[in-house]
Amino acid sequence: MEKLTAKQEINVGGLDFEWNLGNGQFLFEGEEAVLFWITSAMRTFFDTIEEVSGEEAGALVLETTGYRQGLIVSEYFVKNGVSPEEASKRIPYTYASAGWGKVEIKHLNLDEKTLSIEIKDSWEYKVNKEQGKNVSGKYFPAHYAGIFTGLLGTNIWYRVVKDQLTGDDCTVVEYFPSEITVSINIHQLARKKESEKIRELELLVQEKTKDLQELVKQISSPIIPVLEDIVVVPLIGKYDESRSEDLLVKTLFNLPKYNASYLILDLTGLDHDKDMGQYGFEFIQKLGSAASLIGIETILVGISAELGASVTQSQINLSKFQCYQTLQHGIYYALSQSGKKII
Repeated sequence: MEKLTAKQEINVGGLDFEWNLGNGQFLFEGEEAVLFWITSAMRTFFDTIEEVSGEEAGALVLETTGYRQGLIVSEYFVKNGVSPEEASKRIPYTYASAGWGKVEIKHLNLDEKTLSIEIKDSWEYKVNKEQGKNVSGKYFPAHYAGIFTGLLGTNIWYRVVKDQLTGDDCTVVEYFPSEITVSINIHQLARKKESEKIRELELLVQEKTKDLQELVKQISSPIIPVLEDIVVVPLIGKYDESRSEDLLVKTLFNLPKYNASYLILDLTGLDHDKDMGQYGFEFIQKLGSAASLIGIETILVGISAELGASVTQSQINLSKFQCYQTLQHGIYYALSQSGKKII
């Protein structure tokens, strides 16, 4: 075994590889690099990204990373005065020597700034295959978009037209000038996530509102049997069409089981400005009329001067009902009609 301080150098296809075992360094073209096993270490890396951020966000992370690393590669070529044509010839050998798979760059058009790339057996394809994916990832296509964005001096994006993972011989990606950027994609995903979260909250609010409405229906305006043959229904809160109809059905359905002869509607808790709209007055009229059909007399109590004025303005006729200022007076009336009195 060689000593750990030994240095090893090798040139493959015009590319320099160097190991400094003493310092724990691996250099590729003079730059520090690292080596990982594809189907174990790199797969674990991909799996972890998806586990932490979710599959959709994980794909965007890899796409963005690939693109930005491609920009770094383009800087290397530009810094060394390598033209786009020459770079397109070097890239296949450079990436093949680093184990990135077989790459062919075709149809490079400097005027239109378009090209296509064939990629076969890339390490991303191998990772995705090991993961059981049905579609190849976005790291490699975005990576070359980053490279040629830097080389061609304009924003380049991509379109995958063939995919090795779906059964094609290789992955074919077309590149073209575009306004699409990784920043735009990040913002779109963020807005999508925000919209999804807002929708979740809206559904939760709707669900809780529905539950609350059901609870209000159950506990609001209860039927209270105060004495034999007499029940009281206190009216509280705003009565819209839905609530009025619900309470009408509920009251008429439950009145017979109390054997009631008198229904006292207590309006004391109503605000004539906020609670008693047209539906509220119509509800009182309908309830009283329906109760009379099953032999129950309706008595109204707690009508203030302001509420009385509102009744008049509504043009709803409540004069056929007995009206009293207080609940006590209403109960006294019902008792007297039954030939009873409180001792």
